[in-house]
Amino acid sequence: MTALYTAPTALRPAPAKLRIMTTATRLFYGVGIRAVGVDRLISESTVTKATFYKHYGSKDRLILEYMNATHSTVRTNIDELIQANIEPESTLRALVAAIVADIARPDFRGCAFLNAAAEFPDAVDPVRDVILRHREWYTGILAGLLQNIGHPLAGDAADELMLARDGAMAGGYAGDPIAASAAFVRVADRVISGAPQRT
Repeated sequence: MTALYTAPTALRPAPAKLRIMTTATRLFYGVGIRAVGVDRLISESTVTKATFYKHYGSKDRLILEYMNATHSTVRTNIDELIQANIEPESTLRALVAAIVADIARPDFRGCAFLNAAAEFPDAVDPVRDVILRHREWYTGILAGLLQNIGHPLAGDAADELMLARDGAMAGGYAGDPIAASAAFVRVADRVISGAPQRT
């Protein structure tokens, strides 16, 4: 099962730029965005300060590129799930399974977007714009899949699934990942089963 939250691999920029982004992805997700300074990024990327600023200009720009790259990775992985499953219900269940697989990862630290939202409380911060666009896109994907299986309240059901996913990711990191995943699967089953049964 492909994890949804993995280091971006779609683009292949210059090796130094890629090293910086790979390092930022690991540190921002594992340690926290605000907790990681430019000096640490430079040191662990094994680049010079001049190279860092040549490619990113500032930590703020790197943060935005990290957030956008993380969105692109999730989008690519979900697109692959959709393409691999002919029926929308099997796609939904594969997505649920992928979320559970993410929660079970040894390096799991919750949802990268919820983590970033906690670190950037200002609603007009550009980081929050990326988070909002990601969540609107994600909820739209869920609503479309639920609509395709004939759910009578696809939008409401998508909101419920998104909230259950948020809770599972937060609970899976802060508490018992097995219990959080099991609860998420139960909620997802109820939501998906709310669609009329096909005969």
